[in-house]
Amino acid sequence: MSWLRRLPISLVFTALALLHVAGVTALALWLTHWFSPLWMAWAAALAIDLPLLIYHVRRVFAPMNSLFRALAGSVASYRDGDYNFSLSADVHGELGELVRAHNRLGDTLREQRLALVERELLLDTMVQNSPVAMLLVDPSRRIVHANLAARKLLGEGRKLEGQSFDTVVARTPEAMRDALERGGDGMFTVGNDNDEFDNASEDIYHLSRRQFRLNGRRHELVLLRVLTAELRRQEVQTWKKVIRVISHELNNSLAPIASLAHSGAELLRRGQHERLPTALATIEDRARHLEGFLRDYARFAKLPNPRREPVVWSHFIGQLRSQIDFVTADAGTDGIAHLDVAQLEQCLLNLLKNAHESGSAPGDVQLSLRRMPEAWRIDVLDRGQGMNEAVLANALLPFYSTKRHGTGLGLALAREIAEAHGGRIALLNREGGGLCVSLVLPD
Repeated sequence: MSWLRRLPISLVFTALALLHVAGVTALALWLTHWFSPLWMAWAAALAIDLPLLIYHVRRVFAPMNSLFRALAGSVASYRDGDYNFSLSADVHGELGELVRAHNRLGDTLREQRLALVERELLLDTMVQNSPVAMLLVDPSRRIVHANLAARKLLGEGRKLEGQSFDTVVARTPEAMRDALERGGDGMFTVGNDNDEFDNASEDIYHLSRRQFRLNGRRHELVLLRVLTAELRRQEVQTWKKVIRVISHELNNSLAPIASLAHSGAELLRRGQHERLPTALATIEDRARHLEGFLRDYARFAKLPNPRREPVVWSHFIGQLRSQIDFVTADAGTDGIAHLDVAQLEQCLLNLLKNAHESGSAPGDVQLSLRRMPEAWRIDVLDRGQGMNEAVLANALLPFYSTKRHGTGLGLALAREIAEAHGGRIALLNREGGGLCVSLVLPD
């Protein structure tokens, strides 16, 4: 029989005991009023009946106290991260609902803990098997975590946790050490000192560093990725494409030149001098086209680092308008930026020339300048045919062109100039037709 089933009986006995004590106490008090020595009788009666009262009260509340102690103990276990406890009690009513809710909470916490452990195992497996070397550094410059790739790259396979990050960096090759000490993201090359003329012995790395807060403290995540094989493949593909483009342009110019030179010699032999100017003019035209192609290619291949100087936008746009027609889309031309004037001018001339060649009316070729937080945005807009998705995806690649006589270097050069300034370029089609080429350049 559960303690709840015994509760009515216990309450009856307790009530009887209380009545008995009350009666004895009342009688003792009345007798004491008349016979003062009778206080001893009152004290004796109380001494006999009080233990009985205490016994019944403790008997009634003992199971409840035991259940409350069990609840407190399991809650303390949950607080310490141990969710393996549950309560088993034959109780009903609101107290029974409390026990069941407590057990459901334990089941939920156990399931969540198991799922969290599984995710942690999965994440650790992915991190450890990643080809990217990962190091987590705490505020005291100690390595908190290093995956297998980091151990292989920086510790010769040994454990790095607990070591000083600066000490580990000091043991790396000079190029890697300079990149890690300089901070920020970037690429660097580590070569073999014993074979400095063999490019195949060089390894190319990409360094990425991110800071974040962990447990209220600032930590740094250092990522080192080997790009050698990937860049070698891309380099081979790029060289193949460059060779195809150059071969195509050379053949397009040299074949007519050779043919017309042979025809000119025949005309001279036959004495047909009146047709020679046409042949020579065509030879000159093809030679100049080839010269322009090689000049553009050389400019793209030898783009120097930007030489920044203060640029007054109103003056710069006025000079640009003297070389090519366009409309200023808004009046936001006030302000000063620090840019390479010659490079930016070449970039915008290429973009504005493309806008005119897109089939847009001259009055629809616009240049917009807007101030952004710590940057300037320049938009070149037209109302031409725009670009389909395939062209948009490849338009910024070197040597990619949809024009019959295009070199595919104009947009690639604009991208190179924007990125050399620490900015970016984007192309998107406009609603109602046309294209928007957007440059974002840091101030």
